[in-house]
Parts: sequence; C-alpha cells; structure tokens
Amino acid sequence: MRLSVVREKAASRLWNGLIDRYHYLGYSPLPGAQMRYLIESDQGLLGALGFGAAAWKVGVRDAWIGWDRLQREARLGAVVNNARFLLLPWIRVQHLASKVLGLAARRVGSDFAERYGERPVLLETFVELARYRGTCYAAANWQYLGETQGRGKCDVTHRATLPRKGVFVYPLRADFRRALGVAA
Repeated sequence: MRLSVVREKAASRLWNGLIDRYHYLGYSPLPGAQMRYLIESDQGLLGALGFGAAAWKVGVRDAWIGWDRLQREARLGAVVNNARFLLLPWIRVQHLASKVLGLAARRVGSDFAERYGERPVLLETFVELARYRGTCYAAANWQYLGETQGRGKCDVTHRATLPRKGVFVYPLRADFRRALGVAA
C-alpha cells in the first residue's frame, strides 16, 4: 500500500470525483494549505485522503493544547486537519483504515514542509459520531478529546445547528505544545 501525492490535473480530477461520489460530505475544495493523496496498492485504487487547514476555533482542542487566543492565532498553521478520508465502499481489508492513517501520519509532515515550508506538529480530525465511531482513528493512536459544539465554521447565530462531531488529534512530535507556543 502507498500514498501518492495528488499533483497532476488528472489525479486531481480523480480525487475530486471519488470524494464527490463516495464520501458522505461530497467534494468541496479543502481550505488553505493542503495535501491530497490517492491510496493505492498493487491491486489498484483503494481510496483518497486529504489534509487541509485546521479549524479556526475548537474548544476541546484549544483547551487540550493550552492555547489562549493569541497563541492559537499565531500558531494555528502548525495544525493540519484530516478533512477527508475515503476507502472505496467495495474495499474490505481488515485494519486497512488504521494502517492508512499510520502511513499518513508518518508522511504528511515532510510533504507539507516540502510544499509549504512549514512542518505541522499536530493533526486533527472530526468524526460525525452519529454516523461513525472513530474506531480507525483510535486504532491508529489518535486521541479522542471530546465533541464539537455543533456550530460549524460559518456560525453567526451561536446556536448548534449541525451534528456534533468527535474531535481526534495526533501529535507529530513529542514537544508539539512547545512548538505551538505553549510552555511545557
């Protein structure tokens, strides 16, 4: 199994089409700096994986890191969001999802550094718990922090109108808090 970085237009169209057709959220452009991968094996295409800019404010994440507003604003670029993860629906391989997440965690930091000049120190993701349990993230050693408030990034009413999601994080280095501007 391997992750192939999406670089060419044909690979980009394939990634977009797979996500649009088979991911429950569908396709929309990933925000900010991003890395997109096709998940492949010698037997063929297995799925797609995408990382983009971190969510601006997440209460349980920010409290867990120990950030105040200024620290978050200064260092949010060092957090990367696993915004899309798709294994094609006909692929049935035990433990494949957690293996893909492990491979991605070992690779995404250097790929981001090569493309954007900054190496992320923390990965985050959001799992719609009414739909999924986050088992593959837990199996890949991502840490569950709690739930979102269900308000989303475009909230202006300060009311929960979206499904609450489970927040999972994965530090890419032991001193990630120091790298995120928090004294250890």
